[in-house]
Amino acid sequence: MFRNQYDTDVTVWSPQGHLHQIDYAMEAVKQGSACLGLRSSNYVVLAGIMRVNAEELADPQKKLFEVDTHMGIAIAGLSADARSLARFMRTECLNHKFVYGSAMSVARLVADVADKKQECTQSYVRRPYGVGLLVAGVDKTGPHLFQTCPSGNYYEYNAIAIGARSQSARTYLEKHFQTFANCDKEELIKHALEGIRGCLEGDQELSIANIAVAVVGLNEAFHVIEGTKLQPYIDAVEVANLSEDAPM
Repeated sequence: MFRNQYDTDVTVWSPQGHLHQIDYAMEAVKQGSACLGLRSSNYVVLAGIMRVNAEELADPQKKLFEVDTHMGIAIAGLSADARSLARFMRTECLNHKFVYGSAMSVARLVADVADKKQECTQSYVRRPYGVGLLVAGVDKTGPHLFQTCPSGNYYEYNAIAIGARSQSARTYLEKHFQTFANCDKEELIKHALEGIRGCLEGDQELSIANIAVAVVGLNEAFHVIEGTKLQPYIDAVEVANLSEDAPM
C-alpha cells in the first residue's frame, strides 16, 4: 500500500481526518478469511472459513476460540493478534469469576476489549490490533452477538459477517434475519452454513476441511462443531440446495 508522511505513526491524523494505520488494520480484517455470527432467542452460532496453509502438512488456521464456558469468538485478520486478545479475554473472565463468583457479562468484556484496542490509537509506541472479533455469548440478559473493530468501536448485532467476500454472507443474513429469533439450534446452524458458503473462494464447496461452527446457548456451553460432527449439517444444506435446484 502507498506510504506517505501520515502513516508512520498511529497518532498522526492526515488532512482528510484519517489515522492511516487504523485504515491498514481495517484492511487486514477485510482480507482475512470470512466468519459470521447469528443469534436466536436461545442460541448464538458462529461460523468461519478455515484458510488452508500453503504447506500441505500444516493444519488450517484456527478461526474459533473458546473464552469461557458461556462465551467464544470468531476472528478475521491477524491470527497472532487474535490469540493475544483471546488470552486477555480469558484472563478477564477468570479474574471476574474469582472476585465476584459469577460469570462475566458479555457486554462488559466486549467493552474492555474495545478499550484495549482503542488504547493502541493513543500511543505512538504501539500499533493497532489487525483483527476483527465476533463475540458470541450468553449471560443473565440472554444471548448476545458483538463485533469489535481495530479502531475500538463495537456493535451488537442479530447477525453479521466480516472478512473477505463477506458481502455475500451479509446479503443472505439481511434477507433472512427476521426468522432467526424463532429458530432452533439445527436451523440456526444451517443458516450459518448457507451464509458462509457464499464467501468461499472460486469453486470451493462446503466441507469439514474448510468450515468450523461454534454454538452457545442458554442451557448449552460454548463448543466448536468441526470434523465429522459437522458433516451431517453440511449434508443437510447440500440436500436442501439440490431440492431447490431440481426442475419442477
